[in-house]
Amino acid sequence: MKIFLAIVLAAVIGYILGSLNFSIIIVKIMRHEDIRTMGSRNAGLTNTYRCCGPTCALLTLVGDISKGVLAVALSRLFAGLLNAGLSPDNDTHYIGYIAGLCAILGHVFPVFYNFKGGKGVLVGVSAFIIIDPLVSLALMLIFIAVMVMTKYVSLSSLLATAYGPLAVLLISWIVDDCSFGRSFLYMLLSIPMAGMVIWCHRGNIQRLKEGTESKFSFKIPNKK
Repeated sequence: MKIFLAIVLAAVIGYILGSLNFSIIIVKIMRHEDIRTMGSRNAGLTNTYRCCGPTCALLTLVGDISKGVLAVALSRLFAGLLNAGLSPDNDTHYIGYIAGLCAILGHVFPVFYNFKGGKGVLVGVSAFIIIDPLVSLALMLIFIAVMVMTKYVSLSSLLATAYGPLAVLLISWIVDDCSFGRSFLYMLLSIPMAGMVIWCHRGNIQRLKEGTESKFSFKIPNKK
């Protein structure tokens, strides 16, 4: 019963915080426009930067990172208070993956914005800052490396995301010294998070195949 309650709380907290799409909020406050009608129409960091400039993008970055971190931190706090661990040592690590997945779902399908949001990359990475900082670091390094080589934000996001479950398994098992069984469980819990982000990039995948995907540039052509 305690574990069930912890899971429900994690899902609700993650989804509600994830639904607070800061790209939509910041652009509405600062530009009085809807980012979902601008540029690629994606309510995410890259489109915010391209259409509204670095100030809006920076505020979006801070907001979306904060909600991922807060969703996992609060969910694990409540799970600990409920003593809802999976083992006698009250391991509540698993709850972070549930909160992270629901935060991504909230970001992609925000209840406050007619279920039309972003793609969840930043929220997923920020969730790992609390779930496992080394996994978060590994994913960011992969993203940066691919970005430097290709200039494609979407490809960088896809490759980092696809590597995520394997990073979870290897880092928790080898570096964090968890048992293989527990590490494997964490990997299984991370797969839906990765799957959701990759699914949201299906349009980008098609454009990458066709060679029509836009490369990232610090130039802001659409800024008014």
